[in-house]
Amino acid sequence: METLFELKDVYFSYLKKFPALCGVSMTVQKGEKISLMGANGTGKSTLLALFDGLIFPDKGSIRAFGKELTEGLLGDDLFSQFFRRQVGFVFQNPEVQLFCPTVKEDIVFGPLQLGVSTQEVKKRLERLAESLGVSHLLERAPHQLSIGEKRKVTIASVLAIEPEVIILDEPTAGLDPMTTRHIIDILVDAHKDGKTIITATHDLHVAEEISDTLYVLGHERKITRAGPPCEIVKDEAFLLKNNLIHIHRHQHKETSHIHPHYHLHPEHHG
Repeated sequence: METLFELKDVYFSYLKKFPALCGVSMTVQKGEKISLMGANGTGKSTLLALFDGLIFPDKGSIRAFGKELTEGLLGDDLFSQFFRRQVGFVFQNPEVQLFCPTVKEDIVFGPLQLGVSTQEVKKRLERLAESLGVSHLLERAPHQLSIGEKRKVTIASVLAIEPEVIILDEPTAGLDPMTTRHIIDILVDAHKDGKTIITATHDLHVAEEISDTLYVLGHERKITRAGPPCEIVKDEAFLLKNNLIHIHRHQHKETSHIHPHYHLHPEHHG
């Protein structure tokens, strides 16, 4: 198998004083589906930003496509263009990504910037708009859309680049069940087309569907466990310890009982 990313003992702090990652090591192989989980503040979004070359380790190293990923390397126009063609990032907040006057312009912006021909871009736009169910929104302004519609448009804008790797930060947060189902199906289909999928999520049920391997970041801000999602989801004691489920107490007349609740679609990220 081809290794796309390799992290070795990576540390990162914001402003050099707020630790976000403390010794993370992991590899991502071509064609893998992986999910990152952890309570707020355990470093999931920071790890995604490292994969996307938005930040760089204070200590340790990250290799991407056989080269050490550094600010200097991404400053090289040739490698930068190669990397941006290969890696697409869907941010948790769609407002970060949607900045054009219309949905159509947002979807075609990336491939046009990367030098894809106008004819090819038109084909991609038509195909994606239909498969994501946003054809009727193409002439609309992004700010007029619902959160679910915005999320689909941001995914379309990334898929339009046809990247090798799709990175997503909480892609189903705050969405209704039907939209969540549609986005999961889009990701499953992208994986069938050979894409490598890296997702940060709070939703255990989503993680089970869109990943072969689940990495759990603990309070020490490093990976505390990795394995098949179906195994980790069954380990209630582990999930409680890592704040991935919480216990509710219910009062019924004279008696009370407690049972775990899974964290579903919070609006916060870590």
